[in-house]
Amino acid sequence: MPDNILPLSHAELLELKRWNTPTIYNGWEQITSRDAGRDCFNLEETHDFMPQMGPMVGYAVTVVIEPGNPVHKTANANAWSEYRRYVASVPGPKVVVVQDLDKPATFGAFWGEVNSNIHRALGCVGAIVDGSIRDVDEMTNAGFKALARRLSVGHAYSTPIRWACEVEAFGTPITPGTLIHADKHGFLAVPAEDTPGLLNAARRMDSFECQTMIQTARNAAGKSTEALLNEIDDACARFGDLAKNEFSGKAGEWA
Repeated sequence: MPDNILPLSHAELLELKRWNTPTIYNGWEQITSRDAGRDCFNLEETHDFMPQMGPMVGYAVTVVIEPGNPVHKTANANAWSEYRRYVASVPGPKVVVVQDLDKPATFGAFWGEVNSNIHRALGCVGAIVDGSIRDVDEMTNAGFKALARRLSVGHAYSTPIRWACEVEAFGTPITPGTLIHADKHGFLAVPAEDTPGLLNAARRMDSFECQTMIQTARNAAGKSTEALLNEIDDACARFGDLAKNEFSGKAGEWA
């Protein structure tokens, strides 16, 4: 994260965790200069194996693996210890983002019961693994959430290869220190310049939806189809006006 942008407070992160990732996205697209139709979210399908845990929010720590290649197990005998010291050196809460070089194949899981408990102790709340995980029940018991491509029985030759570097997960590049919001829908990797206004933007956009279109749709009883359609059109216009007034001309999804 750039030196001139402070990380969000723990209280702000807890409030972000109260919203699902699509709601955070709706706020983010109002304040970002990025292409909100292509950037900063997973471009490939993810699977949330602990949806009952709700969203996870934290700052990215990164690692690259290749469990199908046995060479890495002997290339650096201290890799695990060095990698863990990197993870421990970064303030939490943290989300570990893992690039698996075996892709599109999957030979083994970097993540399971042991790694979940260790990383939880080091201040991590979960992982995004562009590969596989195992020990889902035990991971859940550790309070460690994971989005991954699939499950695996074994670990193959899992070991850290590189860490503290840019990685690609589910078609999206992620640098260390990026704010991650993730749930069963996928993940949003929030650029540093967008983090200060993110919580307020998500709150406001959700409020605008409730004040206009959702309220109108919930009050449909007894109205003719034509009257209801006209009211929905009006509600969409009001939503757009609220969003444009709040966010310097950006009308949002429905206007």
